[in-house]
Amino acid sequence: MADRKQFVGDLTPNSELQRALEESRQVPVTEDELHEQRISFAFGNAPVDATGITKDSVRMASRKIRLR
Repeated sequence: MADRKQFVGDLTPNSELQRALEESRQVPVTEDELHEQRISFAFGNAPVDATGITKDSVRMASRKIRLR
């Protein structure tokens, strides 16, 4: 199996990135942010050739479709 470039070389964590991650752990996620994240996930997993699926159409569907 070919080596992946991300695992070859310097594995020292980026200190600026580490600091940003630690700070972000302290910030609570709102329901609106979580809802938008779900919409983005659903849109991102739509088939590439599905021209009728837009982020707005996923947003509209998310208001109508409810899981029990």
